[in-house]
Amino acid sequence: MHTPTPDPRRWTVLAILSGSLLLISMDTTILNVAFPSLVADLQPGAVQQLWIIDVYALALSGLLVTAGALGDRWGRKRLLMAGFGIFSAASLLAVFATEPWHLIAARALLGIGGAAIMPSTLSILRGVFTDAKERAFALAVWAAVFGGGMAFGPVVGGLLVQDHGWHSAFLLNLPVAALIVAAGLRYLPESRNPLSTNGSWDWWGVAQSIVGMLALAGGIKQLGKSGVGSPLPWVLLAVAVVALTVFVRRQLRVEPPLLQVRLFAKPAFSVAATAIFLPMVGMGAILFLVTQWFQYGQGYTPLEAGLRLLPAPLALICASIVAPALMHRFPIRHVLGAALVVLAAGMALPWTLQQYADLGYPAFAAALTVMGLGAGLATTVASVTLVSAAPADEVSSAAAIEETCYELGSAMGVAVLGSTAAALYRGNLPVLDLDGPAASAVRDSVGEAAHVAERLGGTVGQALLDTASHAYTLAITPAFLMAGALAVAAAATTWALIPRDLQPTENH
Repeated sequence: MHTPTPDPRRWTVLAILSGSLLLISMDTTILNVAFPSLVADLQPGAVQQLWIIDVYALALSGLLVTAGALGDRWGRKRLLMAGFGIFSAASLLAVFATEPWHLIAARALLGIGGAAIMPSTLSILRGVFTDAKERAFALAVWAAVFGGGMAFGPVVGGLLVQDHGWHSAFLLNLPVAALIVAAGLRYLPESRNPLSTNGSWDWWGVAQSIVGMLALAGGIKQLGKSGVGSPLPWVLLAVAVVALTVFVRRQLRVEPPLLQVRLFAKPAFSVAATAIFLPMVGMGAILFLVTQWFQYGQGYTPLEAGLRLLPAPLALICASIVAPALMHRFPIRHVLGAALVVLAAGMALPWTLQQYADLGYPAFAAALTVMGLGAGLATTVASVTLVSAAPADEVSSAAAIEETCYELGSAMGVAVLGSTAAALYRGNLPVLDLDGPAASAVRDSVGEAAHVAERLGGTVGQALLDTASHAYTLAITPAFLMAGALAVAAAATTWALIPRDLQPTENH
């Protein structure tokens, strides 16, 4: 079959889109470091703090489907540029925030801008890289930038916040966004899906997808905060099930659909989506738990904790770049299946080592390295498979689904495995010789235990911190093991369902 002439600008396009993605992915984690000084300055209440953290992911998750469809209809380059306009305005609003609600509004706008940017990057990539082998390399760079950006966020944020305050975490976005917009206006090609202009815009579908995705993301996050005993997360999840069921049924009937849900009928596509979602459940939880262990269990500053996470992104970047060569040489099902097994081995390593000795940083560094290798290979291969399984005119739907797997998988991991670790932590604590409120705070979380220990000071405070740290270490490794089981389940699904002759790095 004849392959279209490659776009001479494709490598420039890849560089611009990688810069776009790096900014967005870093922004999802950079607040982790800026948050303490931000709270000290703006003094938000407990509920406002939750909104500052969560509203970005809620807005992003809720609008991914709509943004993908809007790019098809309005123009993907145009939507990308508009997304950066919103992102820059939101960053400026955050820099000048003097009240908590200013920052909440800014974070919501950042999520809206991010939702416009993320599917557009993948859709444009699919359009300019017409050769399957080159496209696999481009998607490997995309995956490396996305994973690396999330992990480098705390490091960059720590360096900035340490010297220039929390405002600098948002100020960084402005010059980078300006540079990307200037280059994008000149070099990025415009593209649309011609079929998407047939018929009127599906406002009912938009409303159903936004309500369903907001309720789903909110329910998952609320489950992690209030636990299974609270009715609120179950109400939100029930709303999500109803709204998304109605949305899917509608998308099977209307032309053109906002989201091409029939893509899931292809085994390669559905398995690739599963191979992104299940590992992200594990990785989202593990990065959350390890960061807490570094800061509260080991006493590292946020910057020191961020630096100690580096084995994971560095290994992920290396594995992502090697992935296309492995995909070209070996059957895709074996590369993806083996990558998921490596990921599971890294996740299970801390629990295994704990059976023989007390855990220190070297054990976690080794585990993070192995996890990074497995995650880099798995997410790259899954991304290439998922995008290649979607026809060119349905790539925006594929991009929206892939981004949703990343976002919801990570949120699900923090909610479910994070809650499991919290319950195990409480179970591992001995009876504490403290007054009621202090004992309750210690049992609430290892972070609260660290604050109580700091207030007590001296040998009593240190003994309390050692006890809480030991209980937390014993609690997180079973959660790691559960994450590994999810990766094994994804590997088994891969070997069972991906066609033996699938070759996404070959032109057909």
